[in-house]
Amino acid sequence: MNYTKITLLFKPEQKPPYFIGSQLRGAFGYALKKVTCINPSYNCDECFAASNCLYHEFYEEKNSFHKYRFDFELGREFYDFNLYLFDSASPKLPYVVSALHMMLTQIGLGKEKQVYKDFAMFINDVECFVDGKLSLPKEFIKKLQIDSFRPDITLLFSTPLRIKKENRFVRGDELELEGIINSIYQRQMKLLGREHKRFPYPIEGVTVEKELKFVELTRQSNRQKTTMNMGGLMGEMKIKSLNKECYEVLKVGELIGVGKQTVFGLGKIKIEEYE
Repeated sequence: MNYTKITLLFKPEQKPPYFIGSQLRGAFGYALKKVTCINPSYNCDECFAASNCLYHEFYEEKNSFHKYRFDFELGREFYDFNLYLFDSASPKLPYVVSALHMMLTQIGLGKEKQVYKDFAMFINDVECFVDGKLSLPKEFIKKLQIDSFRPDITLLFSTPLRIKKENRFVRGDELELEGIINSIYQRQMKLLGREHKRFPYPIEGVTVEKELKFVELTRQSNRQKTTMNMGGLMGEMKIKSLNKECYEVLKVGELIGVGKQTVFGLGKIKIEEYE
């Protein structure tokens, strides 16, 4: 899995929203369209350039797995977030960075449209915005390397996990390792442009403890003029006796997210040592 990580840090005049995903995705989309659109009508419907447009790919394509996601912790006192690009989206980094720069310096965030001149930007943890100038590294596409293996882990769900079982969202103890593994694996296959197939290895692992709760979360959709539910499971699971293949899929999940609406920052997981 190839990827590129963009990191932004800056302090607002007021504390950011508890959940910044909707705000970030909306402002970034507006800026990305400004940066990439070449259609004089500025209308995506039946656009002659849609097949080569990054904005269309990220925001307008239906029934697809978008090759990016925002990544952050909930309830921070300042803005500290990542934007990951995956697979074929990584080479489009210059457009994405230009849009992020425009988002902060011209468009602004929040109802007040606050703009920012003082911020830090990093590409794969290397600073790229110095003295008001952007400078991208020559090599910025990384390949996920998994060199470790731990059969006993604690799996943390840092932002709401929206995952379905029997066509409804899981809300409690019914969350199982099998569902998590399959969700990550199918998302990985789609991001790589491969056909749907079942996870080809046994799913081995014993869940010895669950501390999960369903956290309600909503967002306002300006496009649909409605409030949308984005609640999901948060907490942790302690798992023992994982096989290597399942561990590696969970490590992929740390990068690409799990479940629905990962582009907004949902489905963030982290693997820690079992305690």
